[in-house]
Amino acid sequence: MIRWLFWGIIVAILCVLPRFLGDYTLYVVSLTYVYVTVAIGLNLTLGYANQVSLCHASFFGIGAYTMGLLLAQGWSFWLILPLSGIFAGLFGAVIGFPALKWKDHYLALITIAINIITFFVMMQESWLTGGPTGVSGITRPSIGSLSFTSDINYYYLLLVLFILAILASIWIVNSKWGRAFRAIGLNELAARGHGISSFNYKLLAFAVGAFFAGVGGGLFAPLLRYISPDAFTFFISLEFLIMIVIGGMGRIEGPIIGAIIVVMGPEVLRMAEAAYLIVYSLILILVMLFMRGGLVIVLDRLREAIPARIGSRR
Repeated sequence: MIRWLFWGIIVAILCVLPRFLGDYTLYVVSLTYVYVTVAIGLNLTLGYANQVSLCHASFFGIGAYTMGLLLAQGWSFWLILPLSGIFAGLFGAVIGFPALKWKDHYLALITIAINIITFFVMMQESWLTGGPTGVSGITRPSIGSLSFTSDINYYYLLLVLFILAILASIWIVNSKWGRAFRAIGLNELAARGHGISSFNYKLLAFAVGAFFAGVGGGLFAPLLRYISPDAFTFFISLEFLIMIVIGGMGRIEGPIIGAIIVVMGPEVLRMAEAAYLIVYSLILILVMLFMRGGLVIVLDRLREAIPARIGSRR
């Protein structure tokens, strides 16, 4: 009960937040919602199924380019958004079929290579992607007379879809799929002994993770109204990895906390000017050294402390 009350208060705060934010800060918070959606997918793939993926920026880019290119052809945003996830998910399944026969660092190297290849395709195939100049003039959606073209209205759309993404991840984690992911992540050999087809579920985890990244890309393109290959490099994949590791792998709250730290942290620390990257890096190192379960541990302690304090007052 207290857990749902806590998240209800957070959602209420997020609903009134735009009234107190400037244009740039509103953009940063909106970008955080998009990145959380992508990180949720990587958390399902790596955090639960324990399958290393360092090409999530590729799935993210496929979703973004699907949105940008099809919008230019006059397609509806509401049709393209699921297609962005489906195309990215199919791509994840196609590359995952051969790649998942390998494990650990071998799989990591393969996914790095995939990210590099897709980046160069985006750069070189100008007839499709626009090359280094990218795709511009990306429009935002509307529903009848309700338009999401303004930054505030698009913020609320992203907030709703952000909540839906979290609820979808909760459903997946508690479904048959999620239980199989966790079993494989904990002990693949034991999972096989209980009749779980490890390869099929690993492939499913890869595809589902790519689907979430594709949806995130589909939301990212209208947010910026412009996309280019520079937004989908290997370093962006590393950022997604940092999000779930810092936030807490294998936890629903992990991607949320991690995205807040990775996206908003540098903005808060810019007051340190040239030293902000050093300060930011030191914070990440300290978290990794002393909170190996991620910052979600702090949230757990707060949840334990609040009921205990209420009980002591009674």
